[in-house]
Amino acid sequence: MDRSWISTKNPSDPEYQAGVREFIKFAVKNGGGRSELRCPCIMCHNFLHKRPGEILNHLSKWAFDKTYTCWIWHGECRDETTVGNSEVNVCEGHNTNEGDRLEEMLHQVEEAFHEDPFTFESLLNDSEKPLYEGCTNYTRLSAIMKLYNVKASQGLTDIDFNLILEVFKDMLPDDNVLPSRTYEAKKTLSLMGLPYEKIHACPNDCMLYRNQNESLESCSVCNASRYKKEEGRVPAKVLWYFPIIPRFKRPFSNVADAEKLTWHFDSREDDGLLKHPADSPQWRFIDGKFPEFAKEKRNLRLALSTDGFNPFGSLSSTYSTWPVILITYNLSPTLCMKIRYMMLSLLIYGPRQPGNDIDVYLAPLIDDFKMLWETGVGVFDAYRNEKFNLKAMLFCTIQDFPAYGNLSGYTVKGKAACPLCMEQFLGHWLNGSGKHVFDSHRVFLSCDHHYRYMKKAFNGKQEFGERPKIMSGVEVFEKIKDIQITFGKKHRNFLSKQGFKKCSKLWSLPYWRFLFVRHSLDVMHIEKNVCDSLIGTLLNIPGKTKDGPKFRADLETLGIRKELHVVDKESGRKYLPPAAYTLSRKEKIELCESLAGVKVPHGYSSNIRSLVNMETLKLVGLKSHDCHVLMQ
Repeated sequence: MDRSWISTKNPSDPEYQAGVREFIKFAVKNGGGRSELRCPCIMCHNFLHKRPGEILNHLSKWAFDKTYTCWIWHGECRDETTVGNSEVNVCEGHNTNEGDRLEEMLHQVEEAFHEDPFTFESLLNDSEKPLYEGCTNYTRLSAIMKLYNVKASQGLTDIDFNLILEVFKDMLPDDNVLPSRTYEAKKTLSLMGLPYEKIHACPNDCMLYRNQNESLESCSVCNASRYKKEEGRVPAKVLWYFPIIPRFKRPFSNVADAEKLTWHFDSREDDGLLKHPADSPQWRFIDGKFPEFAKEKRNLRLALSTDGFNPFGSLSSTYSTWPVILITYNLSPTLCMKIRYMMLSLLIYGPRQPGNDIDVYLAPLIDDFKMLWETGVGVFDAYRNEKFNLKAMLFCTIQDFPAYGNLSGYTVKGKAACPLCMEQFLGHWLNGSGKHVFDSHRVFLSCDHHYRYMKKAFNGKQEFGERPKIMSGVEVFEKIKDIQITFGKKHRNFLSKQGFKKCSKLWSLPYWRFLFVRHSLDVMHIEKNVCDSLIGTLLNIPGKTKDGPKFRADLETLGIRKELHVVDKESGRKYLPPAAYTLSRKEKIELCESLAGVKVPHGYSSNIRSLVNMETLKLVGLKSHDCHVLMQ
């Protein structure tokens, strides 16, 4: 194709106009079916994506970028075309996996660089620059990404990656542009990442140094220093916040992900079964209560999940770090729980867990959720090729029971440990076990359920009670809205040991009080606890078994299971009659040998054989997923 028209100074010249039309045809033909292409006018410089009609208008109004002679962004190979060629070699691999993904990623990050085009230009240059002279398979950016993916997938350290880069750089031709250090690779890739904030926090969890407190040198509550005393201006504690708004925008800039984010409206099968939160009464209630929010099917409904973990493994038994993860319920059940679609929003460093003071750290996240509910933010939808106002809401939280207490502000210990029944206590205290037991759970069954009339299988009584009245969110909020406390580990709040100990910051969300289910329990945690108790009881593991003299004494106090009551021998020893679950040593060996012989596909679970200790007849190191497999 003759390209002499590119140097024409007058955009209205007929030869220039004909050349522009030929370029548009070429770009559309080799654009991989995209609805938007890069605009090569002198105003856009291939930074911005436009529709073919808009590109035609731009090129007719302003001149074609004279430096853009090899149309690599429109389907042409770099090294086979020069100005004046009569034939154009279309790069066959332009729309295949690696190159296509790289261009798609650059398209996604493009919006973030509108105010800093020079940084984006540097990124583009790295995506175009061959790894070495004559290399057609890799550019500098694609090579770094490929190697860094290996680092991430194999869990390599920065030192390991340094060695790999040095070896590869030495093996490649001398003119290669591969970085030799991990720092250089990270610096290049960081341009494609999303922003994050490091917010200093009081070491006693009293406050964050943000907004009006940003310039303070010490905590306004406990006067603790902002910095470590012996290490200069190193902060005593840091909260990492990963702003959610740019992270909500990113999936909509990807055509495939933008389409998936409306699954709940476009593709969900309404068959009356509860398979996804979109099938729940709460989802439908939100649609009716907030029609403006429900009208836009792209508005996000998210779950918040958090729990503590020890990042140092066995090296430190006390350190506790708390990540806060967001899960997008707009996606289908097969996708919403995939790691790819989970979003890390907060990382709360230890060494102590935040506990009741977690509200202090949730503040920046809650502020963004308020803004996303009240005003929203403009987002470009790549699938529908339009801009819209995105809003988002927190649908519920997911956590284990102790974290339930931290997030809800309710005391989940003691006599009134149930956050739904509250003061309507449905149990009693067991002296032997030293615990409260809730044995009136049959009241939640229908009035004519046959379990209500069974005595021996339960607590020796028939159950005719009525289920307790569950307070609505509005009623709970009216009850706790005036609770005032001062956060921080050093400040003692003189509140009741039962019931609510704070008004959680989540109640500041305008819709929170109207939700039916605000907090959900993590089934995997509960399943692990049940599995540990079953294994501990079957194998009679000390400290984990739910059988023993104290437990049998409780049965005697309750007047049930008389065949299991402790028998006093003439010798003065106490005899525990065997129960149906009591295993002899031979049976325990058979059980452990059976588990040790289990073979499962790779990735299905841990190697069960390595968890079985045949000497002590115990199962050691069971993870939540291993317990799930055993329970199945």
